Amino acid sequence: MERLKNKIRDIPDFPKPGIVFKDITPLVKDPATLRLTVHQLLHPFLGREITAVAGMEARGFIFGALVAWELGVPFVPLRKPGKLPYDVQSVSYDLEYGSAELQVHIDAVDENDKVLLIDDLLATGGTAKASCELIEKLGASVVACAFVVELDFLAGRQLLRDYEVHALVHF
Repeated sequence: MERLKNKIRDIPDFPKPGIVFKDITPLVKDPATLRLTVHQLLHPFLGREITAVAGMEARGFIFGALVAWELGVPFVPLRKPGKLPYDVQSVSYDLEYGSAELQVHIDAVDENDKVLLIDDLLATGGTAKASCELIEKLGASVVACAFVVELDFLAGRQLLRDYEVHALVHF
Protein backbone atom coordinates (compact mmCIF):
# COMPACT_ATOMS: atom_id res chain seq x y z
CA MET A 1 0.00 0.00 0.00
CA GLU A 2 3.06 2.24 0.08
CA ARG A 3 2.58 2.79 -3.67
CA LEU A 4 -0.88 4.24 -2.98
CA LYS A 5 0.33 6.30 -0.03
CA ASN A 6 3.00 7.90 -2.20
CA LYS A 7 0.30 9.11 -4.61
CA ILE A 8 -1.64 10.98 -1.91
CA ARG A 9 -0.42 14.50 -1.22
CA ASP A 10 -1.02 16.73 1.76
CA ILE A 11 -2.59 20.15 1.24
CA PRO A 12 -2.18 22.17 4.45
CA ASP A 13 -4.92 24.51 5.68
CA PHE A 14 -7.61 23.24 3.30
CA PRO A 15 -10.57 23.65 3.48
CA LYS A 16 -9.75 25.75 6.55
CA PRO A 17 -6.71 26.54 8.73
CA GLY A 18 -5.46 23.59 10.75
CA ILE A 19 -6.85 20.91 8.41
CA VAL A 20 -4.39 18.85 6.33
CA PHE A 21 -6.37 17.70 3.29
CA LYS A 22 -5.43 14.33 1.79
CA ASP A 23 -5.50 14.95 -1.98
CA ILE A 24 -6.15 11.82 -4.07
CA THR A 25 -5.93 13.56 -7.48
CA PRO A 26 -2.34 12.35 -8.07
CA LEU A 27 -3.60 8.80 -7.43
CA VAL A 28 -6.48 9.02 -9.91
CA LYS A 29 -4.18 10.68 -12.45
CA ASP A 30 -2.10 7.48 -12.63
CA PRO A 31 -4.15 4.74 -14.36
CA ALA A 32 -2.07 1.87 -12.98
CA THR A 33 -2.34 3.13 -9.40
CA LEU A 34 -6.06 3.81 -9.82
CA ARG A 35 -6.56 0.26 -11.09
CA LEU A 36 -4.59 -1.13 -8.14
CA THR A 37 -6.66 0.97 -5.73
CA VAL A 38 -9.96 -0.28 -7.14
CA HIS A 39 -8.83 -3.90 -7.05
CA GLN A 40 -7.59 -3.56 -3.46
CA LEU A 41 -10.88 -1.92 -2.41
CA LEU A 42 -13.00 -4.74 -3.80
CA HIS A 43 -10.69 -7.70 -3.11
CA PRO A 44 -12.01 -8.54 0.40
CA PHE A 45 -15.54 -8.64 -0.98
CA LEU A 46 -15.05 -10.97 -3.94
CA GLY A 47 -17.37 -13.94 -3.67
CA ARG A 48 -19.60 -12.20 -1.15
CA GLU A 49 -23.20 -11.30 -1.81
CA ILE A 50 -23.10 -7.66 -2.87
CA THR A 51 -25.98 -6.39 -5.00
CA ALA A 52 -25.06 -2.68 -5.15
CA VAL A 53 -22.26 -0.23 -4.39
CA ALA A 54 -23.00 3.20 -2.92
CA GLY A 55 -20.63 6.15 -2.99
CA MET A 56 -20.78 9.56 -1.40
CA GLU A 57 -20.47 12.80 -3.32
CA ALA A 58 -18.03 13.49 -4.75
CA ARG A 59 -14.86 11.44 -4.50
CA GLY A 60 -16.80 8.35 -3.46
CA PHE A 61 -18.31 8.46 -6.96
CA ILE A 62 -14.88 7.88 -8.51
CA PHE A 63 -14.02 4.75 -6.56
CA GLY A 64 -17.57 3.52 -5.98
CA ALA A 65 -18.54 3.56 -9.65
CA LEU A 66 -15.37 1.70 -10.62
CA VAL A 67 -15.86 -0.93 -7.90
CA ALA A 68 -19.51 -1.37 -8.95
CA TRP A 69 -18.42 -1.80 -12.57
CA GLU A 70 -15.83 -4.42 -11.60
CA LEU A 71 -18.40 -6.31 -9.49
CA GLY A 72 -21.08 -6.02 -12.19
CA VAL A 73 -23.61 -4.41 -9.84
CA PRO A 74 -25.45 -1.07 -9.83
CA PHE A 75 -23.86 2.11 -8.48
CA VAL A 76 -25.94 4.23 -6.09
CA PRO A 77 -24.93 7.90 -5.80
CA LEU A 78 -25.45 9.53 -2.40
CA ARG A 79 -25.79 13.24 -3.17
CA LYS A 80 -26.00 16.65 -1.58
CA PRO A 81 -29.50 18.19 -1.42
CA GLY A 82 -31.04 19.42 -4.64
CA LYS A 83 -28.92 17.28 -6.96
CA LEU A 84 -31.26 14.33 -7.53
CA PRO A 85 -34.27 14.77 -9.86
CA TYR A 86 -36.59 12.13 -8.41
CA ASP A 87 -38.19 11.50 -4.99
CA VAL A 88 -35.51 11.22 -2.31
CA GLN A 89 -34.84 9.96 1.17
CA SER A 90 -32.58 12.25 3.28
CA VAL A 91 -30.38 12.13 6.34
CA SER A 92 -28.71 15.06 8.13
CA TYR A 93 -25.48 14.71 10.10
CA ASP A 94 -22.63 16.66 11.73
CA LEU A 95 -19.18 17.09 10.21
CA GLU A 96 -15.85 18.02 11.80
CA TYR A 97 -16.47 21.61 10.64
CA GLY A 98 -20.24 22.01 10.18
CA SER A 99 -23.28 19.98 9.24
CA ALA A 100 -24.45 18.36 6.02
CA GLU A 101 -27.19 16.32 4.42
CA LEU A 102 -27.17 13.39 2.00
CA GLN A 103 -29.96 12.20 -0.26
CA VAL A 104 -30.67 9.13 -2.36
CA HIS A 105 -33.47 8.24 -4.76
CA ILE A 106 -36.17 6.30 -2.90
CA ASP A 107 -35.95 3.46 -5.43
CA ALA A 108 -32.13 3.21 -5.48
CA VAL A 109 -32.11 0.06 -3.33
CA ASP A 110 -34.68 -2.14 -1.63
CA GLU A 111 -34.92 -4.58 1.27
CA ASN A 112 -33.20 -7.36 -0.70
CA ASP A 113 -30.08 -5.33 -1.47
CA LYS A 114 -26.70 -5.93 0.15
CA VAL A 115 -24.71 -2.71 -0.27
CA LEU A 116 -20.98 -2.04 -0.18
CA LEU A 117 -20.33 1.58 0.78
CA ILE A 118 -17.25 3.21 -0.78
CA ASP A 119 -15.55 6.56 -0.16
CA ASP A 120 -12.10 8.00 -0.57
CA LEU A 121 -11.52 8.87 3.09
CA LEU A 122 -12.64 7.92 6.58
CA ALA A 123 -12.08 10.79 9.01
CA THR A 124 -14.47 11.18 11.96
CA GLY A 125 -16.94 8.74 10.40
CA GLY A 126 -19.91 11.11 10.30
CA THR A 127 -20.48 10.98 6.55
CA ALA A 128 -20.00 7.21 6.41
CA LYS A 129 -22.34 6.59 9.35
CA ALA A 130 -24.99 8.86 7.78
CA SER A 131 -24.57 7.02 4.49
CA CYS A 132 -25.16 3.69 6.20
CA GLU A 133 -28.26 5.09 7.89
CA LEU A 134 -29.54 6.42 4.56
CA ILE A 135 -29.13 3.04 2.84
CA GLU A 136 -30.81 1.31 5.79
CA LYS A 137 -33.73 3.79 5.74
CA LEU A 138 -34.57 2.29 2.34
CA GLY A 139 -34.56 -1.20 3.84
CA ALA A 140 -31.26 -2.44 2.39
CA SER A 141 -28.34 -3.90 4.37
CA VAL A 142 -24.83 -2.48 4.48
CA VAL A 143 -22.34 -5.32 3.95
CA ALA A 144 -19.27 -3.20 4.70
CA CYS A 145 -17.63 0.19 4.29
CA ALA A 146 -14.42 0.50 2.28
CA PHE A 147 -12.11 3.51 2.08
CA VAL A 148 -8.93 4.39 0.23
CA VAL A 149 -7.60 6.40 3.21
CA GLU A 150 -8.28 6.20 6.94
CA LEU A 151 -7.16 8.95 9.31
CA ASP A 152 -6.64 6.74 12.34
CA PHE A 153 -6.12 9.63 14.76
CA LEU A 154 -9.73 10.82 14.18
CA ALA A 155 -11.16 7.42 15.25
CA GLY A 156 -13.92 7.31 12.62
CA ARG A 157 -13.87 3.52 12.78
CA GLN A 158 -15.37 3.77 16.28
CA LEU A 159 -18.50 5.45 14.89
CA LEU A 160 -18.77 2.57 12.39
CA ARG A 161 -18.32 -0.17 15.00
CA ASP A 162 -21.53 -1.88 13.84
CA TYR A 163 -20.09 -2.34 10.33
CA GLU A 164 -17.17 -4.12 8.74
CA VAL A 165 -14.57 -1.49 7.77
CA HIS A 166 -11.82 -1.91 5.18
CA ALA A 167 -9.21 0.79 4.53
CA LEU A 168 -6.17 0.63 2.24
CA VAL A 169 -3.92 3.41 3.54
CA HIS A 170 -3.63 4.63 7.14
CA PHE A 171 -2.37 7.97 8.36
